Amino acid sequence: MDPQQPVASETKADAPKTDYQALRELDHSLARSLAWRAVADWTSQILTWSSLLIVVRLLTPADFGLVGMAVVLVPYLKFLTDFGIPRTVVTLRHLTEDQLAQLNSVTALLSVVCFGIACLLARPIELFFRAPGLAPVFIVSCLAILPQGFRAVSDGLLAKDMQFPLLSLYEAARSISAAVVTLVMAYMGYGYWALVWGNVIGTFLRCVLVMRRKPVRFAKPVLSTIREPLIFGWHVLVSIVALNSYERLDNVTAGRVLGRSALGIYAMAWNLAYVPLEKVTSLVTIVLPSYFSAVQHDLVALRRYVRTLTEGLALATFPATIGLGLVARELVPIAFGKKWIGVIAPLEVLSVFVAVRSIVPVLSRVLTAIGNARFVMWNDLAALCFLPIAFYIGSHWGVAGIAWAWVVAYPFVASRLCIKALKTIKMTFREYFQALRPALDGTIAMALIVIALKMGLPQSVPLLVRLILEIACGAFAYGATVLLGHKERVMAFVRAAQSFRKARKESKKKHILQTRV
Repeated sequence: MDPQQPVASETKADAPKTDYQALRELDHSLARSLAWRAVADWTSQILTWSSLLIVVRLLTPADFGLVGMAVVLVPYLKFLTDFGIPRTVVTLRHLTEDQLAQLNSVTALLSVVCFGIACLLARPIELFFRAPGLAPVFIVSCLAILPQGFRAVSDGLLAKDMQFPLLSLYEAARSISAAVVTLVMAYMGYGYWALVWGNVIGTFLRCVLVMRRKPVRFAKPVLSTIREPLIFGWHVLVSIVALNSYERLDNVTAGRVLGRSALGIYAMAWNLAYVPLEKVTSLVTIVLPSYFSAVQHDLVALRRYVRTLTEGLALATFPATIGLGLVARELVPIAFGKKWIGVIAPLEVLSVFVAVRSIVPVLSRVLTAIGNARFVMWNDLAALCFLPIAFYIGSHWGVAGIAWAWVVAYPFVASRLCIKALKTIKMTFREYFQALRPALDGTIAMALIVIALKMGLPQSVPLLVRLILEIACGAFAYGATVLLGHKERVMAFVRAAQSFRKARKESKKKHILQTRV
């Protein structure tokens, strides 16, 4: 990120507001936070997926399907528990210590209430899915709700202080502990309970680490003093609940209409499609709101961040997501065995949707950071109304039809959000599209090469050889296209990395000198 790079849509009205020295320091902080988060996330992800490759051979699609049914409502109850407070603490930077203590009491109380509601819903959920034995699995899965409320304010304060290296380590500890518990219990023959207890134990561990680092006292809530953060939190909460509703109602549709095994197949396809995106999404969700909030009144800085981050995300996720779909027919039988062959068709389709989905969170986060949480909320509510209809219609063509529903219907959600965000920060669509050009050009070249290999290679070539050739040639085509066709943009990222390393060295030298003095 070069803060002195000309911005096409910069105007005289907003240009003087930008403090470039402060912006450079913020850039370095953002780069450091993203780097820490990426390293921690991908390290834990490698270990997690290494264990999953073993777990999927120990468990059955029905086991994954039962757990998929059990966790359908868990995210909603978690979101209701924290009430959007972590993001509220980040965005409303003027909250007092007493207000934070009151909010801490509110979320803690909500966590207990929500777990009680979960216990009451266990039997109806079991009857809804027509799955005997689901009730106890649902109750144990909902234990993960309890720590959510007790750490909500602490999480928000750590994010507001931009303590992302620390948060990254805590998240890595959660993922690794969950993977280890799941692997051990699966090996010992506990079946689907391995998946349930792995998640619960990892969640409690992260809660303990966060609360020890950033303890927050409790205080009796007084509505008149916390009305503003509660209203803002409500907008955030409704938006998150709506978003996660339509993102999970595809699973509900698969389980209800197509059955337990079909849900296991679809859930695995969804998880695989989200592998390249999962950690990128966590970067956007956790890291970016703090930095957008820090420059929430500076349109020049916001445009820079939207343009650069969109370009970077597209360059990283487009080849990974679409590439995964292109090699699915070779990858799935080799990695997971023939019993998971049904994953291929939905995975090929979902990879296209996930590529589009990867860049949308930047737009919603920037709108929320500058006070348009209400628009994001209504947009997500609108999506909640028509996406489930698309899923039901698509289910008539099996799990692949549900996947196609995403590709057909989701662009309507994303386009409305894009128009509003660009208009709000005064960014032209041409400038936004130019940020996507390097990734789009490279991905098209990659797809053409891989498809040509699929058509040209004899069927006698072993699957593993075909997979290696497709990955290698596709990666080369993507890299060559980006480097040759968009050299200036690549060099801009290289200069940004060099600037970041230089700043780190200067910071270390300054620290050493201060220590000696």
